[in-house]
Amino acid sequence: MNFSLFSRRRVLRDGITRATLLALFLLSGRGHAEAADAPPPPVVLVHGNGDSAALWTTTVWRFESNGWPRERLHALDLPRPLARDDDAVDQPGRTSTTELARHLAAQVARIAREHGGSKVILVGNSRGGLAIRNYIANHGGKDLVSHAILGGTPNHGVWANPALRPGSEFNGAGPFLKALNTPPGAPAGVEVTPGVNWLTLRSDRYDKFAQPDGAWIGAKGVPTGVSHDGPALNGATNIVLPDRDHREVSYHAEAFAETFRFATGRAPAAVEILPEASVRLEGKVTGFDAGGPTNLPVPGATVEIFAVDPATGARIGAALHRATVGADGHWGHVVTNARTALEFVVTAPDHATTHFYRGPFPRSSRLVHLRAERPLPPAQRQGALVILSRPRGYFGLPRDEVVLDGRQPAPGIPPGVAGVSVSRLELAEATDRPVTAAFRSGSQQEQLTGRVWPAAENRVVLLELHH
Repeated sequence: MNFSLFSRRRVLRDGITRATLLALFLLSGRGHAEAADAPPPPVVLVHGNGDSAALWTTTVWRFESNGWPRERLHALDLPRPLARDDDAVDQPGRTSTTELARHLAAQVARIAREHGGSKVILVGNSRGGLAIRNYIANHGGKDLVSHAILGGTPNHGVWANPALRPGSEFNGAGPFLKALNTPPGAPAGVEVTPGVNWLTLRSDRYDKFAQPDGAWIGAKGVPTGVSHDGPALNGATNIVLPDRDHREVSYHAEAFAETFRFATGRAPAAVEILPEASVRLEGKVTGFDAGGPTNLPVPGATVEIFAVDPATGARIGAALHRATVGADGHWGHVVTNARTALEFVVTAPDHATTHFYRGPFPRSSRLVHLRAERPLPPAQRQGALVILSRPRGYFGLPRDEVVLDGRQPAPGIPPGVAGVSVSRLELAEATDRPVTAAFRSGSQQEQLTGRVWPAAENRVVLLELHH
């Protein structure tokens, strides 16, 4: 597979054309921002297990491209995003369903106050959807929420077996989901809390956590008791997105189109992301602790940002930004444009120095969160480690074409249901040279080039896709 990242001239030309069309759409009275005294409701986006608010970046861009004010789009970071093995048993670095729902309740209450008491639209992926349901059913959320949109949420469990980790929130036969599927005030057989508009988005057969076989939970050949329609709920509008994976049912353009239509009653004017002339980027540094990945700040981390040649990954000039982060983890901001590829270098205590390579950002974002990689064990500090990451979807064969440093398919991607979001390549030598990744899935395609950095210096190269 050989294709360029994109034609810069074409992107800018088409972006201007689409922006003009969008302006005409809004001025015609059909757009959501049609009345100055009736702004759209705030949208609150809730990520899944182990993830971060950064996964909603492209969703935020698509809302903005349809006239939604940036200040009314809120992507939340759950400080400790991993679920406990047993919801009732304390586990270091993990959160219970109650802790998650209370955190969500506090954040939604704050956001509603900021916007004059407006009811919010809640959108969640995977575990984020379970937190939304719990908050609405049991923590007062139905009074502050107009719409709840759940993508890939395991509403009937990832498995439904009372003998297998019975206390897990992901067990459909466990106490948490059994109670959640009979919410207070709902008629018999209805699984959603009345008074809120509910939408579920699911795959037809391609969600790794809605499979009748236990392969993706380490029990191949064992029935899970869950079917492909596990995320659907009685009493909700249930929509199937064919061939989309567990993350894509929230983060793909098709998922955005259904989310926007359900929230507004009309189709979006555009699902493509309209570029901005000037791009302001900001975010925070997070990392790992003994419990796993966190969204907690890493004080004392340093961040350097460089413009790079998209063909070679080589730095162009001096650093655009350099900062040491404080207690809140925020690394400040950098102003760039929609044509410049970037390298973010994060050096954080007790982590590997991580070189993030990203393609041009088409729009501004406050969600450029940089999760530094774990430190490399001494035995792995030879050659170089290159990671290709697709945060907003999984890699699946033969659906996708994925190439990393000339290897097609990229290492570690199994055939069948899409279920891995990273490919890890260990290079025997740390020669200073370009390393390129190319990805294609349907109409989505992206190419990234970084540089090889030596593992002997506890450095990791991370090529991170936007799509």
